[in-house]
Amino acid sequence: MKLLGPVASLLTVIGGLNWGLVALANFNLVDTIFGSVPAVGKIVYVLIGLSALYVAITMLPKQFSTPKP
Repeated sequence: MKLLGPVASLLTVIGGLNWGLVALANFNLVDTIFGSVPAVGKIVYVLIGLSALYVAITMLPKQFSTPKP
């Protein structure tokens, strides 16, 4: 379980960088790597989406909690 957080963060960063490349250079890294096997590309996108959801859910309690004296 200790590995889940860092892996989720890494996948979220990779997804963000991929979207940046798509927007700025019209270059999709995931499609370039896994383009010949569309099912694998879809799995990668699902994993990145789940990772972003995990990162968001784990960050929310930290953002809204009050510090304890």
